[in-house]
Amino acid sequence: MPEIIGIDHIYIAVSDLAASEKYYDAVMGVFGFRKNTFAIGGDQHIQYYNRHFGYVLRPARSKLAHDPYSAGLHHFCFRVEGEAEVREAVQLLKAAQIAVSEVEHHEEYAADYFAAFFSDPDGLRLEVTNYRAERRQRHDEWESLAGA
Repeated sequence: MPEIIGIDHIYIAVSDLAASEKYYDAVMGVFGFRKNTFAIGGDQHIQYYNRHFGYVLRPARSKLAHDPYSAGLHHFCFRVEGEAEVREAVQLLKAAQIAVSEVEHHEEYAADYFAAFFSDPDGLRLEVTNYRAERRQRHDEWESLAGA
């Protein structure tokens, strides 16, 4: 069976492409993403990408506000190496004028789970968290964990 080895891209429909572009220029700049633009069906698209995946903005056809508890995407989480990088990201987001929570230790999720949260102009919840031991183990020991 083919193994999914990563997320290639995600598309986010936004109500105001110009406002979202300004916001995501700041956010994605903090995380070192590059940017390009293209059109599909006459609609402008803005792609932020790094060597792992693309995060694409496209114009929404409906102006309904994002509801994280309706069917669909609840939130999107960026992973950085460790707790120190989560804290650094928060400082850089604040310096870029992005409203972001303080880093919190979320032991209810995992003993080593540190995260901060922020929302895009349409209310899509974004998160930055550290690469936790359980995720590392899952990655590094995948074959031996297959029977677990």
